Amino acid sequence: FRYWISFNQPMTTTTAQDFLFQRIKALLPPNQTIVDAISELLNISSDSAYRRIRGETQLVLDEVSILCNHFSFSMDQLLNLKTNSVLFQNIRVDANNYSYEQYLQELVQLMQQAENFSTKEIIYLTKDIPIFHNFYFTSLAEFRYYFWMKYILRHPDFSDKHFQFDSLPPTIEPLSKKLIKLYTKIPSVEIWNTECVNSTISQIEFCKDSGNFLRASDIKKIYEALEMTILHLQSQAENGYKYLPGEEEQTKKAEFNFFYNRVILGDNTILVSADQNKTAYLNYDVLNYIRTTDVDFCNQCYEDLKNIMRKSTLISKTSEKQRNIFFGVLLAKIEDRKNILS
Repeated sequence: FRYWISFNQPMTTTTAQDFLFQRIKALLPPNQTIVDAISELLNISSDSAYRRIRGETQLVLDEVSILCNHFSFSMDQLLNLKTNSVLFQNIRVDANNYSYEQYLQELVQLMQQAENFSTKEIIYLTKDIPIFHNFYFTSLAEFRYYFWMKYILRHPDFSDKHFQFDSLPPTIEPLSKKLIKLYTKIPSVEIWNTECVNSTISQIEFCKDSGNFLRASDIKKIYEALEMTILHLQSQAENGYKYLPGEEEQTKKAEFNFFYNRVILGDNTILVSADQNKTAYLNYDVLNYIRTTDVDFCNQCYEDLKNIMRKSTLISKTSEKQRNIFFGVLLAKIEDRKNILS
C-alpha cells in the first residue's frame, strides 16, 4: 500500500513537486543530469523519471521521503510551511559505525562536488585551525590524527598508545593530501582571530603533560610543523590565493580572502556556495558537524557572515602591517612553547 502525496498547494508560481525538482537540479554538479539522479535514487527508468520531473506523474510519499532525505530537504521547506524548523543532517565520527577514514572520504567527495560547479566559494568562520590546514605537513597531521583517535574518538587501539611518527595508516595520508589539494582549488574566505591557534597548542601541551610523548624532540618537531603551517598561511594571505607548500607562487590557484576578526570568537561555521545554492555546516565536538541546505537558514547564515566580515579587517593582499601583527601573535605563541622545551 503506497500513499500518494498531492502537490496541488501553490508555492508562488510553481507546485511543490516543481519546486522539489528545481532545488534538486540546482544542487547537482554540472556533470550529473537530474534524470540520471532521480532514476538512480528512486530505482526507476529514465522515462519514469522524466514523467515525474515534467509533472505528468505525481510522486508518492515514499519517493518524496527518499529525495528529501538524500538532499537534506525538510517537508516544511518543500510545502512552504513556516514553522521555524530546520532539517539538518548529522555527520558524527565514531570508532565503530563511521570511521575517520570514511569521514575524510566524505569531505573529499564534498570538495569534489563543489569543484565541479562553475562558481563556488567557501566561507569559514573559525575558532580553531580549519581542518584542511592540518594536512600541509605530515608531522602535524600525524599528531592531530593521534589526538583525535585517542581523546576524541577514544579508539581502543589508542588507549595505552604513545605518540609515534610514521604511524599513520596507509590510507589516511593520501586522503588528507587529496583533501587539501582540492581545497586549494576552491575560492574561499577565512575569518580568524588570534585565539585560533590556542586549541592546537593546548592539545600538544595536554599530551605532553599526560606523558604521551616519548621524546621532547617529537614535541618540538610538531611545533615546528605548526609554525610552518602558520607561515604558509601568511604567505597565501600575502598573495591572496591558495597553493600547496613547495608549489611555485606563480601557479595561481583559487582566490583566498583572509580576515582578522577582533570582534567575536568564531564558532566553526562553514558556508559553501555553488552556483547560487548554499549549504551550511556547523561543527561541534571537534570533528562532527551538521549540515543543511535550508534556503532561509543558509541565506541568513550568509548575511551573518557578511556582517562579521564588515566588522573584520581584510589582511590578504592588503593591510601588510595588520597582517604581520596578526601572524606575529600566532607565531609568538608557538615560539614561546618551543623555548620552554629548549
